[in-house]
Amino acid sequence: MRTLQFGIEIETVGISRQALAQAIRGVVAAPTDQPFDSLTYDSGPVIDARGRKWRVVYDGSLSNSSFSGEIVSPPLGYDDIELLQQVVRAVRAAGARVDETCGIHIHVGAHQFDAKSLANLVKMVHKQEQLLQHALGVSERRLARYCRPIDPEFMRRLEASPPRTLQDLNRAWYGHRNDAPGRYDQTRYHGLNLNSFFFRGTIEFRYFNGTLHAGQIKAYVQFVLALAAKALGAKAASSKRRVFNVATAKYDWRVFLLGLGLIGEEFKTARHHLTQHLAGSAAWKGERRDRRVGAASEPARTALAAPQEHPADGSEHHD
Repeated sequence: MRTLQFGIEIETVGISRQALAQAIRGVVAAPTDQPFDSLTYDSGPVIDARGRKWRVVYDGSLSNSSFSGEIVSPPLGYDDIELLQQVVRAVRAAGARVDETCGIHIHVGAHQFDAKSLANLVKMVHKQEQLLQHALGVSERRLARYCRPIDPEFMRRLEASPPRTLQDLNRAWYGHRNDAPGRYDQTRYHGLNLNSFFFRGTIEFRYFNGTLHAGQIKAYVQFVLALAAKALGAKAASSKRRVFNVATAKYDWRVFLLGLGLIGEEFKTARHHLTQHLAGSAAWKGERRDRRVGAASEPARTALAAPQEHPADGSEHHD
């Protein structure tokens, strides 16, 4: 996951695009000021100390066209996550906020992916998608329009004829061969967007509600990178959709996160943010035996917990 590049789009309201650009400029040590273009509603790019362009652009889906904007990062690496967090904190301190119209999109550079690894990614997401949507608290408004679930017809085509080439995957995604996909093709409005792959060479994840919480954004980036890395390394993936079970969801999701490699102290905060919307225990599947009504109190009996009741990563019961 540390070898993959990513980019992020963060939608905000509350302050102007000029103010957003100025807040970013104060963090990334831009050498010069760039003007705001009142005709295109875009600020000039903010150039960071490494010559990369951070942009703040107009987004017509947001609630206030004058006091809103979308932050578009340049391609970033894993070591840039802390810089990204500093940018998020700076724009929040400048007065930016989010509302129900805002979302976050994360792109992963796809040059390492072939048809097999992309199909692996699709199957992994499809299998866990209901759990993922609940874990991220995706709003009904966004699920209905801007980040719809994976298209069942796409999955049917993918399963009926496993893609051997990227052209095969292209046909499965669009339902026909599309050699010149447009940026705003209607297939883009899914939580996992492969139109972005065929249009610009990135895999886009659109599931995330808007936030300016730097810790949550770091968790989202780590999750996406870990998921992409898992798909690259997997020999094969199952696409059988997991039925969402509210009673075990938090445990099931935590086990999935650990399977992606989000283990240990480094990812403790990520696990917290990625499981906080789910009910139940992250460490125990179902009700703990030692807490059931009428359970034996003797230490010898309470020690005989079933294997599935042990902490999912062998650590303390709670992060």
